[in-house]
Amino acid sequence: MTENDKARRRLKYKKRIVVKVGSSSIIHEQTGHTDLYKLEQLVRLLCDLRNQGKDVVLVSSGAIGTGRRVLGLKRRPESLPLKQACASVGQGALIALYQRLFNEYHQVSSQILMTRYLIDREKSVFNAKNTFRQLFKMGVIPIVNENDTVVTDEIEFGDNDKLSAVVAALTEADLLILLSDIDGLYTDDPNKNPEARFIECVPRMDASLYDMAKGAGSDFGTGGMKTKIDAARIATAAGCDMLIANGRDFHILHQLMDGENVGTLFLAGRKKDFNLKDIVEACHDHENQEDADDHR
Repeated sequence: MTENDKARRRLKYKKRIVVKVGSSSIIHEQTGHTDLYKLEQLVRLLCDLRNQGKDVVLVSSGAIGTGRRVLGLKRRPESLPLKQACASVGQGALIALYQRLFNEYHQVSSQILMTRYLIDREKSVFNAKNTFRQLFKMGVIPIVNENDTVVTDEIEFGDNDKLSAVVAALTEADLLILLSDIDGLYTDDPNKNPEARFIECVPRMDASLYDMAKGAGSDFGTGGMKTKIDAARIATAAGCDMLIANGRDFHILHQLMDGENVGTLFLAGRKKDFNLKDIVEACHDHENQEDADDHR
């Protein structure tokens, strides 16, 4: 039995799970409107995981996209004030929709908005951990998003991939699932290279993974494969397995938890000297360096 097979079999026993969904997974691409069928499907599956006795956190994108729709904007906003205005309108609408759906299954949910400032102060990290612990004790499913209404380019996580990994570290989760519009990690961009090979399992993080990562996204998303590698770097160092899978059909959550060989699995390799702030800043510095290299 391969290392991948053994690790997949253990997934059903995970006790604390963070699930991140990208904007493209909950939006009708043709109209930009919320996909209510998929959203209801997602909530039902998360409630079922909670019914199994697992702690569950949902990290959901979509506030800016939802606000964009409510405000009648045809294009994704580019200026920071317009993004924040869309987030302000959309966040309330999105959380109201989530809570209405969770209520259908008698599941209490909560909202947590975060900025990168949180990890800069030990007291803030301490308080955040205690809040999550208390919510888990009460059987609540927290819904997390970045507080886009107040962040600036300098302090933002930049995407919910890295945010979800930070949440996984803060909550001491043992599994992080990223559901997006891509199947997982390939050796190259499969849209451009027909010989690109799909990678089922990454036993340990390596700098070469960034060379494989190619941008993937949509008009409604912000994250590409590089941000998911950043997320894997954070989560695995914190001692959390991570999966990247396609959120085209949210029933894939059942397949993943049953140990089926879908998506790319990154195996945890907790670092003894793990420091959340340091590793997030290292990812940010790596991203800035790549941007500088691209403009040379």
